[in-house]
Amino acid sequence: MQIPTLPLTDGNAIPKLGFGTGTAWYKDSPEDPLSPQLVELLKAALLQGYVHIDTADSYGTEREVGLAIQKSGIPREKLFITTKVQGGWKDVPAALDASLEKLGLEYVDLYLLHNPYVIGSNEGIQAAWKGLEIVKAQGKAKSIGISNFQRHHIEALLETCTVKPVINQLEFYPYLQRSNNFVPWMREHGIEVSSFKSLAPITVGRGGPLDDLLPSLASKYRVSESVILLSWCMGQNIIPITTASSQSRLDEYRIATETKLKPADVEQISQEGSKHHFRWWGKDFFGPDDRS
Repeated sequence: MQIPTLPLTDGNAIPKLGFGTGTAWYKDSPEDPLSPQLVELLKAALLQGYVHIDTADSYGTEREVGLAIQKSGIPREKLFITTKVQGGWKDVPAALDASLEKLGLEYVDLYLLHNPYVIGSNEGIQAAWKGLEIVKAQGKAKSIGISNFQRHHIEALLETCTVKPVINQLEFYPYLQRSNNFVPWMREHGIEVSSFKSLAPITVGRGGPLDDLLPSLASKYRVSESVILLSWCMGQNIIPITTASSQSRLDEYRIATETKLKPADVEQISQEGSKHHFRWWGKDFFGPDDRS
């Protein structure tokens, strides 16, 4: 499987579909026992061509990612590994060193400042970002970015940064397309978008106008509803980070890289999705009608 890539403003390129180790594989404690099942599934994913693997220090899955990479035998330069820093934001270089040890790697391809709500202040965000700039200068992170950042968080970061984030990974799907031109605004600043929970309209967000449209489009393209949603993202250069707990899901998601929706169908999904609002992550940080 050959996954297409999206160029980033720092000269790197990111595969447009990632295998995520959060959600289904998230551990209550990063020190919970190793999951052999995840190691084997990650190894299978890597050998099948899922070269973009997404983890985080808070997921507790970095050790599994490292073992799977080792077992796969795939050369490091052919992989794109993302991890994130959350609790260790006050000393980012030390946090990344700890992650690299668990991953068994000398560098990551993308390192994200995970959660501005954990940091809690603009000054903290600015200080943490300086740490990410340091590890990029050291060569321990090829690219650096952010996750779950709203516009006001990014504006604070841009006031003092010397290296801009290349990507913002956040919740994005037809029921949460982000209001006030947030995505175009980020792209004006050289920030691309990656999405998590991309399949929410069919997994945790049933009961909206896509309940009828997605099966119709799945029948039209002779693929699953999951493939339709992933293709909708990738067609707009939104990079979905999906997850799986079985080989059959890996086989299903692979088809999304080969499925190109017609522009009219992409627009119809967007229009129907915009009629309904649903948010899965971070509800405590947003009002019930806040689509930002």
